[in-house]
Amino acid sequence: MTHSDRTPAPANTSSNPGIRSDWTPGEVAELFELPFNDLLFRAQAVHRQYFDPNAVQISTLLSIKTGACPEDCAYCPQSTRFDTGLSVEELMDVQAVVDQAQQARQAGATRFCMGAAWRSPKDRDMPAVLAMVRGVSALGMETCMTLGMLSDSQAEALAEAGLDYYNHNLDTSPEYYREIISTRTYDDRLQTLERVRSAGMKVCCGGILGMGEQRMDRVGLLWQLATLPTHPESVPINQLVRVPGTPLADEADMDALEFVRTIAVARILMPASHVRLSAGREEMSEEMHALAFMAGANSIFYGDKLLTTANPEENRDLQLLAKLGISPEPLTLHSAPLDPDPRFYDASSPHAA
Repeated sequence: MTHSDRTPAPANTSSNPGIRSDWTPGEVAELFELPFNDLLFRAQAVHRQYFDPNAVQISTLLSIKTGACPEDCAYCPQSTRFDTGLSVEELMDVQAVVDQAQQARQAGATRFCMGAAWRSPKDRDMPAVLAMVRGVSALGMETCMTLGMLSDSQAEALAEAGLDYYNHNLDTSPEYYREIISTRTYDDRLQTLERVRSAGMKVCCGGILGMGEQRMDRVGLLWQLATLPTHPESVPINQLVRVPGTPLADEADMDALEFVRTIAVARILMPASHVRLSAGREEMSEEMHALAFMAGANSIFYGDKLLTTANPEENRDLQLLAKLGISPEPLTLHSAPLDPDPRFYDASSPHAA
């Protein structure tokens, strides 16, 4: 199933008639070609229809199992195929993960994402993984995991444990994909997304920019995402982190305005999705962050590390958000934590009792 042979879903698959899943590649390309100011104006107008323009959802990401991944993703320092000096760490203890989530919640995160460097999880690891989901959920946080490809039974077990989101990125366009990874197919990724959706979880799916792709590959990536039967609720847009020892270590810098342009197009195509600034923020200036927020980005990863690469420090993030007049997006809770912080949780919700 590729960019050229997948039939778009019917229009208006959401109950909201403003959300489309029948975009054509030509329409997406035309958005990219708009004058920059016109594109940002349109993206910001769409953003305001669906979200508070001065609120950003805050997530924290923890690597619960690091390194020794058999895949050959050209951007990833966790692959066994590349010598990046990364130390391998086994699956963390459940309580240690819950403790990290507690610290993240106290620092202002409302979603806790857990990533394991696996091609796919082993059944023997699932009991611990499911216990992590239940433990973090009990703190009153949204939960997200990225564990690689899932079987039907694994997806169902995660959903039963209460996992809110499952992350599985498409990375790039189908055409450029073979330049980045050979150990799993594009269809493998799409099938995992189908399993996640069928099990009743929300989908977190995006890609990576700056891997040597062309604009038409960015068009292809966003077209794939925007023509899924239901848009991903969360769309992480990563900027390549060039790690020594990986095949992409010497890749040229991503043009900052092209990155912002991609954020804006994603916002227009998927108006009700959270568009997240993910990896690569360490290299982004305050001005680039501000433009990305104007273009419709409304979620960030918060903390000093994303899996195995650097991320801006929490204080720096809070200082920038304060400069811009942006506040953390409150989380409406279905079960409140024992000591909710009113800055980050919506205590007025009828579910937050």
